[in-house]
Amino acid sequence: MQLSNTDIVVFAIYVLTLIAVAWWVSRDKGGVQKDTQEYFLAGRNLPWWAVGASLIAANISAEQIIGMSGSGYAIGLAIASYEWMAAITLLIVGKYFLPVFIKREIYTMPQFLEQRFDGRLRTIMAIFWLGVYVFVNLTSVLWLGALAINTVTGIDMVNGMILLGLFSVVYSLYGGLKAVALTDIMQVVVLVFGGLILTGITLNIIAEDSGIIAGFQLLQERAPEKFDMILAKGHPHYISLPGLSVLIGGMWIMNLSYWGFNQYIIQRTLAAKSLKEGQAGIAFAAYLKLLMPLIVVVPGIVAVILAPDLARPDQAYPTMMQLMPVGIKGLVFAALVAAIVSSLSSMTNSVATIFTMDVYRSINSGLSQSQEVKVGRIVSLVSLIIAMICAKPLLGNFEQAFQYIQEFTGFFTPGIVAIFFLGIFWKSATPLAALVAAIGSAVFSLGFKLLWPELPFIDRVGLVFVLCILIPVLVVSLQKSQPQANAVDLNDVDFSTSTNFNIASVGVVLVLCALYAVWW
Repeated sequence: MQLSNTDIVVFAIYVLTLIAVAWWVSRDKGGVQKDTQEYFLAGRNLPWWAVGASLIAANISAEQIIGMSGSGYAIGLAIASYEWMAAITLLIVGKYFLPVFIKREIYTMPQFLEQRFDGRLRTIMAIFWLGVYVFVNLTSVLWLGALAINTVTGIDMVNGMILLGLFSVVYSLYGGLKAVALTDIMQVVVLVFGGLILTGITLNIIAEDSGIIAGFQLLQERAPEKFDMILAKGHPHYISLPGLSVLIGGMWIMNLSYWGFNQYIIQRTLAAKSLKEGQAGIAFAAYLKLLMPLIVVVPGIVAVILAPDLARPDQAYPTMMQLMPVGIKGLVFAALVAAIVSSLSSMTNSVATIFTMDVYRSINSGLSQSQEVKVGRIVSLVSLIIAMICAKPLLGNFEQAFQYIQEFTGFFTPGIVAIFFLGIFWKSATPLAALVAAIGSAVFSLGFKLLWPELPFIDRVGLVFVLCILIPVLVVSLQKSQPQANAVDLNDVDFSTSTNFNIASVGVVLVLCALYAVWW
């Protein structure tokens, strides 16, 4: 089904407004060119609302909206655990990890690893993250975004990826993180508003115009198997979401790695005006995460009733978009594209940051800041082009792209979390111990995958994490290491949080307890 002229006008107004706002906030004031702090960290001057909005805008993209809706169609509400458990993870990051990173005044996660361990680990992890962002994250966002555009408008996949890439470049390449973050509040408003409208209209269709609440009640009655939050061992998708492991197992490691040590996410908090502003932004993002399953998972479950014969689960959300009235479809389409281009811009900016600050600077230390910004812009563009070329070969044959992404990243996240845990909280951890954890994560994960294939990957992540802690401890013991000179002095870090942050944290916990109590 094609977009009507009215839908196209609504979408065009959104695009032009976003570009205008981005260029306005990106302008060079007084003829002064952007330096590296301005381009990569928005001058470390982001207010809490921009931090929170940008965290969600960077996170919610095609892989969430299209991929998670597809998993909602195939699995049900249980997939929402990724969103709801992330809310608590965000608060943990704000309380225990962000204070350390802010204190160190870092630009990137590899930079912290060099400060704490050595340059060898910084280079290894920088190259690793560059590979993941380009060949996993960017490709998935481009491919799933193009799939959505193809379903709604009929534009072929290649042209869809090109349009998304061009849109991202036009509004973010010049301004850097500041352009991305300060327009993300607009992106999130459109995303949330458009997503809630789609959910409301589709639920009302199920209820035959009897209202949203009636539609949700009917949905639970007609698809009760989709409302089990904790899957039993005999469930066909148990291997993807293995029972209580989503609450007490490897999902914590997945979430901590993503929200705490993932450059294109944590970069927003590093750009906050202060630690307190960053923590307030994180609390804001936590509440938005509680809302996300209503926007991205429920439409996938609704599709079970309204479109039960889809060829692929990832077609669920685009198919629901086709049911929207004229004009509303344009707004919902704008919301989807908002999520896609915001994530693309966030990822390319982080690729540019890591490459420029952790790789290029180490071999060209004499560059001026304006030259480093130029390098960053070139890298952003090149990373998009590479991802476009690789998207179809890497993702074209997967039915549930969201689950594929989680499975792949699960090979490395145990080691990443172990390295940061050891580096922050154990003064005796050595560079060799950290390197063993990094290599061991991939080796152990691959070993379990080949030798114990029936082990759910979330359980594998938890088990590998334990090994990535124990073996480095053994290495340190064999080295008879003493506290390292570059260890983090936790006594010098302010872990206190404001009353508002504490109240917000309690609120998140209570909401989550209520949600799991209802749909256990």
